[in-house]
Amino acid sequence: MKPSSKPSEGKRFILSSLTFIFFLCALASMNEIRFESLFKLGRCALSNAPLPLNSSSEMSTLAPNSSSDDIRILIGILTLPDQYHRRHFLRLIYGTQTPVGAQVDVKFVFCNLTKEDQKVLVALEIMRYDDIIILNCKENMNNGKTYTFFSSLPEIFNSSDRPYPPYHYVMKGDDDTYLRLDKLVESLRPLPREDLYYGYVIPCPSMDPFVHYMSGMGYLVSWDIAEWIRESEIPKSHLEGPEDKIFGQWLRDGHRAKNRFNAKWSMYNYPEPPTRCTHELWPDTIAVHLLKNQEKWIHTLKYFNVTTNLKPSKLYHIP
Repeated sequence: MKPSSKPSEGKRFILSSLTFIFFLCALASMNEIRFESLFKLGRCALSNAPLPLNSSSEMSTLAPNSSSDDIRILIGILTLPDQYHRRHFLRLIYGTQTPVGAQVDVKFVFCNLTKEDQKVLVALEIMRYDDIIILNCKENMNNGKTYTFFSSLPEIFNSSDRPYPPYHYVMKGDDDTYLRLDKLVESLRPLPREDLYYGYVIPCPSMDPFVHYMSGMGYLVSWDIAEWIRESEIPKSHLEGPEDKIFGQWLRDGHRAKNRFNAKWSMYNYPEPPTRCTHELWPDTIAVHLLKNQEKWIHTLKYFNVTTNLKPSKLYHIP
């Protein structure tokens, strides 16, 4: 009589079942790894996707390797609502500069809009560039616009969800001034970040920043002075007059700006016509003022070789 084969068949069945279960587990594990890889790939693709066309693109020249410890500078270019072409031109000028170790935000500043076309065209600019500040004032040059600009900044930019101060320095600039941002940052790096007043000393022959005031072509103060302007009664009581001279008077009357820096002759007026305030273009330039026409702008830009980083391409030929 032959022994029964059922026990051996049962063992084979159990072994086959275990093998099949192991195979299923291995297959599931492989699929999980594959799914995770695909998920990561998809997430990476989404993160590198271009922003929608209606997203804001604020003109901030933030260096690729910058950090929260870098210098933060706000430049407010005081201009007029109707100066559309000038703003577009200046966006080219400053949007192609990338200072190292700094965040430099350039904003165009003017008072309330008064025309229907401005309400449309300026709104489109804001939607596209997000680089405009509209102050609550009537358009003027020497009747409080500069005060409104500086005194409005703490309310606009102080926030619990951003570093304090939001900017270490604030600069007021003219729309006929060419600023070289890398040179500006380089000159600011060793300077104090509190109670600072920086610019081109007036009168032109003077080299003493404590005697008079800084030219309106472009002067800069530390953030604490902007906050003082907002809080103090001194500026509020003295608004009329040449804005740069009045600004210097505020600081003198308030015993502010114990730290001062004269950037002459890295800042100067365009060399033609020659005056006591002009200087020849030279490599250590931070700012050139009185660029009143395109010929002067082009001469200045060519001198500093601003198109040197133009990449070769089959799409264009520029000799």
